[in-house]
Amino acid sequence: MISKFKNHLANNFPFLANKKLFLAISGGMDSMVLLHLFQQLDYNFEILHCNFQLRGEESNNDLQFIQHYAAQFEIPFSFVHFDTTTFAKAHQLSIQVAARKLRYDWFEAQLSEKNFDYLLTAHHADDDLETFIINFSRGTGLDGLSGIPSQNGKIVRPLLPFSRQEIEDYAKRNSLEWREDSSNASDKYLRNNIRHHIIPALKSLNSNFLTSFQATLNNLKQAQSLVEDATILVYQQVVHDEDNLKKINLNKLKLLPNYSAYLYQWLNPFGFSAWEDIYNLVESQSGKVILSEKHQLLKDRDTLILSPRSNSSENEQFLITKNQEIVNFPIKLSISKVTDISVVANQSIFVDENKLHFPLQLRKWQTADSFLPFGMNGKSKKVSKFFKDEKLSLLEKEKTWLLCSNNQIVWIIGMRQDERFKTTTATKQMLQITLL
Repeated sequence: MISKFKNHLANNFPFLANKKLFLAISGGMDSMVLLHLFQQLDYNFEILHCNFQLRGEESNNDLQFIQHYAAQFEIPFSFVHFDTTTFAKAHQLSIQVAARKLRYDWFEAQLSEKNFDYLLTAHHADDDLETFIINFSRGTGLDGLSGIPSQNGKIVRPLLPFSRQEIEDYAKRNSLEWREDSSNASDKYLRNNIRHHIIPALKSLNSNFLTSFQATLNNLKQAQSLVEDATILVYQQVVHDEDNLKKINLNKLKLLPNYSAYLYQWLNPFGFSAWEDIYNLVESQSGKVILSEKHQLLKDRDTLILSPRSNSSENEQFLITKNQEIVNFPIKLSISKVTDISVVANQSIFVDENKLHFPLQLRKWQTADSFLPFGMNGKSKKVSKFFKDEKLSLLEKEKTWLLCSNNQIVWIIGMRQDERFKTTTATKQMLQITLL
């Protein structure tokens, strides 16, 4: 196996040579084989270990086992203790998801803090098969059936071509010691259930099942690569990137056969799951919105607009004190005393300071809001009607801020000033307020 492993590294991961590497070592058979293999090769590596404190004294014994091994062979070693149960409850996660997040967040922090190049894990071919079956059983796209990536950024998985049986044979031939995780014997977890029952049944049908699966997986990965290439080419024709928005041209999209497949590829990374609703959004009425945890997808006439969700609530206010010259959040404004009016544009207004009541408020618009538009001879207008006349999309309405004095609108920022606060010949102190 050592010769096969060495050739695998040379052919597929030549960039690991002369790099600073972390090996993620749990103490189990797979990771101890990974560690032993690297001890036979000329690589610069250190050990990382996570104690999730989920199995009491057994977890602590895992740590002590690796500490002793690292000291015996003089391998630099770092570890961390996690209160995984508390973290899972606080973030409403399953224990497995919580452990995964804690582990990889710490790995990334270690890579950054110690300026290491890559972190290697001991995932192997049977792990790949288990993940495939899990994703298949839950429903997934082609990407979910393409298996565990051999490399994901700085995370590298060099044992993926090797079966659990190959790894076990190597461990026994080399008289390696390892720790058995008692939780692996329980069928409480889906992965264990698949490992103990489904995969043995599949292998009983075909003694070369794992080899056949790896060939199929390779074909799926090639198909996924073709899909990604096509997705990028079509994206460039159909989607327009504008600041932090993505605008999907529906007229161009609907010319494509099976356009829903492209929508899935483009939107899946943004956490959406209600795919039938998204596909129906193409033909729905303007103004409809679908939300993911951090993003929203808006139908605006002949466009789908993808944008981050606003963190500001409808009732949230930000105060501007008297003599304050700069506002940096939630938008950027400059406020300065001036003696004459320069060219007026939507980005600036000039107001009579004596008509203002400080502190001023910055807030989002509300349904009952109305104002006296500048130049309209004092005729009141609902803000919602103003937005409609301006043909603002729902997203543009959500992004609009109001500058208010004593809860009266001074400026629909970037759009229209209120008549009540304008300067006159009687104005003695004048302010210029500019959207930066």
